[in-house]
Amino acid sequence: MRLIKFGEENAANEIASKSNAEINELAFGAIRLDADGKILTYNSAEAAITGREPSDVIGKNFFKDVAPCTKTPAFEGLFRDGVAKGHLNVLFVYEFNYQMMPTQVRVQMQKSDDDAYWVFVKRV
Repeated sequence: MRLIKFGEENAANEIASKSNAEINELAFGAIRLDADGKILTYNSAEAAITGREPSDVIGKNFFKDVAPCTKTPAFEGLFRDGVAKGHLNVLFVYEFNYQMMPTQVRVQMQKSDDDAYWVFVKRV
């Protein structure tokens, strides 16, 4: 598997073509959402950051049920805007703090060609 660096321009499409096992080998968190924010994929690196097992979060709404600290204009607002426009590619710093120690992370959100939305997370 080619090393995919956090923040790459076309990371969503490259990762979307990988198997779940390959996605679990990534060195950063990778969460695949549908347009409503429902979690479709949640990799091992993200589980290590948040302390939540993929089996406990897949199928739930990321913004409402799993990470309500992201229900802000600076996070969910960017996601909803990207979904409405049909294009999403943003990179920013954020603090996760819901049911965990406050953790500074870099977040990249991208839309892939298969109409999924990816949230990539790396600790700062």
